[in-house]
Amino acid sequence: MELFFQLEIAYIVIGIFILIVTAIVTTREFVPRVAFKRGMIGIGSIITVMILAHYYITTKRMAEVKSIFSSGGTVICENKMHRTISRSVLISKELEWRLEGDRFVSDNHERGFHTSRCVDYEPVKPK
Repeated sequence: MELFFQLEIAYIVIGIFILIVTAIVTTREFVPRVAFKRGMIGIGSIITVMILAHYYITTKRMAEVKSIFSSGGTVICENKMHRTISRSVLISKELEWRLEGDRFVSDNHERGFHTSRCVDYEPVKPK
């Protein structure tokens, strides 16, 4: 449950904001009374499905990234700290990275990377 909130809290907050806007709009005097109930159920359902789908896709990708790394492969993670130098970082056991829970850490790098922000690295082969 902790992982769910860690990954989805931003989307939950956005969903709550959308539901507040829906509640305000559907309680206006010129809107039919049934609009509040239908709007909240409809929008709430859509937001819930979208958040659960995002969580499923993210956790599936995290498992794939961990598996690739554990088998000696290379993964690529987005680097939000130094955007001017490099927008991504290559991570592999050969480059002295290790996996601690859901984070990649290295003694040679100042910060770790969460596996949810990483994907499989497939180098481009010249033609």
